[in-house]
Amino acid sequence: MNPIQSSELIINNRGAIYHLDLLPDEIGDTIITVGDPFRVEKVSKYFDRIEHKSHHREFITHTGWIGSQKISVVSTGIGTDNIDIVFNELDALVNIDLENRTEKKEKKSLQIIRIGTSGSLQKDVQVDSIVASNYAIGIDNLLHYYARQYDQHENDLLAQFKSQVNISPSIQPYATTGSAIMLSKFAASFHCGITITCPGFYGPQGRVLRMGLANPGLNNDLSNFSWGNERIMNFEMETSGIYGLGKLLGHHCLSLSAIVANRLAGTFSSDADETLEKLIRTILEKI
Repeated sequence: MNPIQSSELIINNRGAIYHLDLLPDEIGDTIITVGDPFRVEKVSKYFDRIEHKSHHREFITHTGWIGSQKISVVSTGIGTDNIDIVFNELDALVNIDLENRTEKKEKKSLQIIRIGTSGSLQKDVQVDSIVASNYAIGIDNLLHYYARQYDQHENDLLAQFKSQVNISPSIQPYATTGSAIMLSKFAASFHCGITITCPGFYGPQGRVLRMGLANPGLNNDLSNFSWGNERIMNFEMETSGIYGLGKLLGHHCLSLSAIVANRLAGTFSSDADETLEKLIRTILEKI
């Protein structure tokens, strides 16, 4: 097997993966991702002890222990472009020999849980509730850069989405699925459904400040969408990338979103920090 070129797999002066600035023994097999770098400490404060901290650009990592389990919390920043960096580099840490720059024969599967915030697209999914994403539909284009095949559920979901939702021909949506193992372990007490991943916070999510929208009816179409018993519950900016790359790389991924806004009702949480705090505690107790 030929070594991966230094331009493709970038290693820094201490032998760590470039953007995350991490060595393989500086992460656990369970990874919690958060968008906001300041949320890392909100998770790691519940660790029994912390053995490693790193900070490079917007990527902060704390690795420690809860009982006998080694856990890392990593900030990704916003958007699937950052997810592309984080997931490729996390995978490289466990599945590529960084010294020899070769892929390992024995592959490791990480357990990755996104804890984030999101806006609801259903009236009954109120602020301060939690959504677990069974599926994600990406309108952000990331997965189109990778060779992949849809399974039957993803094919059916995507076909139904295209038939019901009036979306610009220049946007090519894709469908991805969460880990059934992770959903069964963590999601029983939450709202479950489909999450839309957008490439931006304002226009792509139907917000109007000073610019008009190319498709002002999109949010209404998303709220009215149905696929069997599944509805589109929420939208945010990372889940489709997490599910798509996680599945391609062989990791078990789950996205959990604290609902801080209800777009149909026009409401915003009065205590979004406490809602997120409760979600963090709930997940760490289940871990």
